Amino acid sequence: MYAKEIKRLFLEISQVYFTLLKVMVPAIIIVKVLDLFGGTKWLAEVLAPLMQIVGLPEQLGLVWATAILTNIFTAMVVFVDVTAQLELSVAQVSVAGILILISHSVLIEGAVAKMVGVSWRLTISLKLGGGLLLATFVNWLYTTVDYQQQTAVLLWQSEKQEQTLLQWGLDQLQMLMSIFIIISALIILLRILKKIGVESLLQKSLSPILKLLSITKDASSITITGITLGLSYGAGLLISEVKKGHIGKKDVLLSVSFLSLAHSLIEDTLLILLLGADVIAILWIRIVFSIFIVALLAKYISIRESVPKKHLSLKNSPDSKS
Repeated sequence: MYAKEIKRLFLEISQVYFTLLKVMVPAIIIVKVLDLFGGTKWLAEVLAPLMQIVGLPEQLGLVWATAILTNIFTAMVVFVDVTAQLELSVAQVSVAGILILISHSVLIEGAVAKMVGVSWRLTISLKLGGGLLLATFVNWLYTTVDYQQQTAVLLWQSEKQEQTLLQWGLDQLQMLMSIFIIISALIILLRILKKIGVESLLQKSLSPILKLLSITKDASSITITGITLGLSYGAGLLISEVKKGHIGKKDVLLSVSFLSLAHSLIEDTLLILLLGADVIAILWIRIVFSIFIVALLAKYISIRESVPKKHLSLKNSPDSKS
């Protein structure tokens, strides 16, 4: 009995993991090739004029471009290097932090979202448009009320090292191995929480917010996972449920949309705080903003009485929940 259960569990973990690999590995390689051929610098030049809109020096366009094409850690290293000769306020660092938090890893996370069925158009709109919109609002708010205008204190220093392709490859391999471990732990943990009733308790605790977002209890525990750990993990767990027909189109769209704006709230927030950002902006205002945007999206779907096909298309999703 236990052997069959363990085998079934291993097969589920393997299915989720290898489905993620099929999307993430090509995306990681594409990102690296783009960077090697100057894609990051080109994007930085395109984004530089937008920095004035959010109250940042043009040099910070390189930081945002790095975040978009790579990840938070790389963007942090570039941030430290670019701002070495600049004197940024806490408000400005918070604005830059919002751009990094929402817009990082667009290609990789967009590919993962696409795997679940959410369109590139929606993911890019949320991560880039949402990041720019929230950064603009925070800049306006903090400037208007003259809040956090003192010079930011950097609590983290990077060790700038030239990375060879071999070292890069080893780092990516290590990251992919860690994803397997985390996915395994998450699936096991979710099963345990379900059996002992904690999952039900979490659903009840967060039901007011999830109800506001029109996310049903079928997708609530996975959404919570994504909020705390990351979009890739949340979307990865959605794969299994979608294929089983447990989660409908609307839940998938709203859950992934929310995770595009607010995910990995613990780790990512702590990282950006090390740059000298204000926690109110990068955590609490970001959460409220994410709830507001997804609530609007849910209202739009409700008015249409269906999920727009241009944003999502799922073959295994039950029609009754679409």
